[in-house]
Amino acid sequence: MVSTEDLDYPQIILQYSNGFLVSKVMFTACELGVFDLLLESGEPLSSDAIAARLGTSTTGMERLLDACVGLKLLAADLTQEGALYRNTEISNTYLTKSSPKSQYHIMMYYSNTVYLCWHYLADAVREGRNQYERAFGVSSKDVFGAMYRSEEEMLKFMAGQNSVWSICGRDVLAAFDLSPFRQICDLGGGGGALARECVSLYPNSTVTIYDLPKVVQMAKEQFIPPEERRIAFHEGDFFNDSIPEAELYILSKILHDWDDDKCRQLLAKVHKSCKPGGGVLLVESLLNEDKSGPLETQLYSMNMLVQTEGKERTAAAYSKLLEAGGFREVQVKRTGKLYDAVLGRK
Repeated sequence: MVSTEDLDYPQIILQYSNGFLVSKVMFTACELGVFDLLLESGEPLSSDAIAARLGTSTTGMERLLDACVGLKLLAADLTQEGALYRNTEISNTYLTKSSPKSQYHIMMYYSNTVYLCWHYLADAVREGRNQYERAFGVSSKDVFGAMYRSEEEMLKFMAGQNSVWSICGRDVLAAFDLSPFRQICDLGGGGGALARECVSLYPNSTVTIYDLPKVVQMAKEQFIPPEERRIAFHEGDFFNDSIPEAELYILSKILHDWDDDKCRQLLAKVHKSCKPGGGVLLVESLLNEDKSGPLETQLYSMNMLVQTEGKERTAAAYSKLLEAGGFREVQVKRTGKLYDAVLGRK
């Protein structure tokens, strides 16, 4: 165990303060198409060649590429003519657009949207509310009206969420055996990546994605192929409209958007529509009971402050909300990954 005397606190503070530089290097390389170009080229390229093909300055591109090498996102082979750059396995798998596990879209959402909200984090802490008005000049009273303020922004958000579930979806859906549930409703299911993982893992089940009309339309046009017969859609606002009957309801990253009162209101509606013996699966990033971590979840909770009305919670807090909504036999499974699973039964 390392004692506090052994820690280099000035170095730690500098590393923390440089954190945003690290993420912007990665975001910028994604946005400019560095990783896609290197994948398509099939061979290492010089900084001059990359700059020429992507239409950037040579000096700027060389510094960006070297920073990516330092981050282990690129590798450099030194030759007599200079360095030749190539993708690492990490960048090929997660940062190229064509990869099934690509995180490109969530990177772009963070870079172009989340970062602008976080610029006003101090204001969010002072006021205790999201920062859409300062960041984008739109009303913050309707959270998803602000979040979906244009078709382009809605598409970016949906594509970003889909990319997350491409690497996290199976972990949360396999945390419990959901095979007894044949009729599943994915509330706020968005672009449908979690629904597709669900019917892949449980082929005897069908999933209905319940979301706002414009989200459903976008999902049909962009994300769910018409030949996928096991996924259906239901348009509505789950706070104001009826919720269809189902055996299992999946609420993935839904409750963390809202305060406790709205969570209880929604869960009570879900309980009323749920078939006897059915249940609800919450997919959330769980805080430790003493809120000491994980760091990622603590940071996500800060993001809920600047973007939504909600927060991240402990397993006990979610269990309490489920019980207030009428659910019993609450079970919690930590996946060891970014998102965990909580199952309540009716």
